[in-house]
Amino acid sequence: MPELPFPLPAEDRALSPHTGYTRAHWEAVADGLLHAALRYATPGHGLIDLPGPPSQSGVRSDGLEGFARTFLLAALRAAGSSGSDPHSILERYTAGIARGTLAPGRDDAESWPVIGHFPAHGQPMVESASVALGLRLTAPWTWQALSSDAQDRTEEWLRGALRHQPAPNNWYLFPLTVAGFLESVGRGDTETARAIERGLDLLEGWYRGQGWYSDGDARSFDHYNGWALHMYPLLHAHLAADGALLDRLGPRLHTFLESFSLLFDANGAPIHHGRSLTYRFAAGAAVGLGALTGHTPLAPGATRRVLSGALRHFLDRGALTRDGVLSLGWYGPHAATLQRYSGPGSPYWASKGFLALLLPPDHPVWTAPEEAAPVEGPDRALALPAPGFLIQTTGRDGLVRLHNHGSYTWGADSAPDPLYARLAYSTRTGPTSADNTPDNHIALEVRGARSKRPRIQPLAAGPDWIASSQVPLFPGGGPILPSARIDSLTLVRGRLEVRVHRTVGVPAGTRIHHSGWAVALPPGTPAETERGPEIRLAGEEVTGQLLGLHGWQTAGAVRAPQGTAYGPWALVPELTGTVGEEPAGPEDPAGTLFVALASLTGERDPAPLAGLATAEVKGLTVTVRLPDGAEVVVDFGSGDAPTVTESDEKP
Repeated sequence: MPELPFPLPAEDRALSPHTGYTRAHWEAVADGLLHAALRYATPGHGLIDLPGPPSQSGVRSDGLEGFARTFLLAALRAAGSSGSDPHSILERYTAGIARGTLAPGRDDAESWPVIGHFPAHGQPMVESASVALGLRLTAPWTWQALSSDAQDRTEEWLRGALRHQPAPNNWYLFPLTVAGFLESVGRGDTETARAIERGLDLLEGWYRGQGWYSDGDARSFDHYNGWALHMYPLLHAHLAADGALLDRLGPRLHTFLESFSLLFDANGAPIHHGRSLTYRFAAGAAVGLGALTGHTPLAPGATRRVLSGALRHFLDRGALTRDGVLSLGWYGPHAATLQRYSGPGSPYWASKGFLALLLPPDHPVWTAPEEAAPVEGPDRALALPAPGFLIQTTGRDGLVRLHNHGSYTWGADSAPDPLYARLAYSTRTGPTSADNTPDNHIALEVRGARSKRPRIQPLAAGPDWIASSQVPLFPGGGPILPSARIDSLTLVRGRLEVRVHRTVGVPAGTRIHHSGWAVALPPGTPAETERGPEIRLAGEEVTGQLLGLHGWQTAGAVRAPQGTAYGPWALVPELTGTVGEEPAGPEDPAGTLFVALASLTGERDPAPLAGLATAEVKGLTVTVRLPDGAEVVVDFGSGDAPTVTESDEKP
């Protein structure tokens, strides 16, 4: 456990038996992060040039990002303490706003970049939301301290967010946030009203149900649900005391937290899925927002347990550099976790994780004893057809797995993004990089090229299973298989995952590969592989297992030398088989079935998979017998989507 570069109060295990953290710890961390970042401020405090490689937007935009995102942290810290600012931090940010807006666009040491259209000049629009929200939360001590000229200049700069084109996703909530601030200080007009109305209208179109929004018009579901799509509009409604909007959006947050709160490990880690993971404990923003607005299913002690667990998880695992700056990565630096828009100031969207500081010190979230996190109960399986997710948790080890049968997006090279395209993600493993063998993947091999998992079409779901379909893609001008598709189904029980794949329209003799969980290992560590068909990979915190039950011919472990966010080197278990006779055409859309059994567990020395479950295949029907005696029948021949039935006869 690394030593933090700033002091923390003594742990309080009576009030917080799980984490030891109290509100005082949150305040101390906020102060420590701010003092470390402010050492990199320019002389007039207009920019904060944190060390590290620049983003694609350039160093001036990165300097604004460092300023804006740490200003949001300072605002949450001060607003939650009724304006108390013993270190005069808000004064420095107020001076920086006046200096940065003096001549926007000028090539000097302090001036802010102007806000332009996405993509080339849009990044300042993102930061305008943090500036506006910080000013809204601290208006008596910042906005009112600005001269009238500085207020006018700041308004003019912020209005650039209302007059330029955002990215076609959560970015439309940045102008909404700017407009909400301007209206809160008496500077609203038809332009601000239009920005708010536009953002809320788009939000309605992105809502898919069960509390989940798509980040844009496609099917991209990730942490942006919590730290953007719920946070900005609902916090605006809360600050504006807009009861009608709270009544519309609040119940969605409540429903969202019923599933999302399960995506935090007992060790505090949020699920490692989706982009911008370097924001780390910002994943808790929606949890804090639920307590702030009263729209949460969590008891106050459970809320603090989740929030403090996430904060402590990253502090204990090296997220800070020696001088107290948040690094670009997950625990320490990790390039594959980043996106091209990531710059040295990007990690400070983690400030959103401090949203609960807006709750007063006497709020039950801070005074009630910590309770167990949702994952620390009995084993759970929760299907979410709206985003196409299946959540699997196990109480014995506190591990969370997210099976993805509905969320996708595209990388910069028009190929599926590893942070979205995998079949499964967890709180203790990360996907391998795009240049290494993919984990949790199903691929066809044609002329030496392996297919990717592109757009994912959800098919059906039940209480503990979910299914989807994909058309295999060979990027970069690779082979084309007309009418080919792969249908996939995941069924979970305890720590076990039954994975069934059906190939349709694939030429007979085509090689097919299926991989399991990537396990990070210290460099040079040999794979611990069971003799026989099971692949067993034992890491420091988890053991991954993969066993072919039907259709697979060989099993092995493949090296991933670029590692994952959890270690610099990893191994991936992989099964290989051959597609059989494939009658093509709608009149006879049969196919070949492949069945595997997988497990990822934090338990020590888990039992071998062989014998825990069996699969009997007849045509397009699989009968699976599970350890609890249940018999589950998966039928791929009954229509466009598989059907799953379970025998009631159990011991």
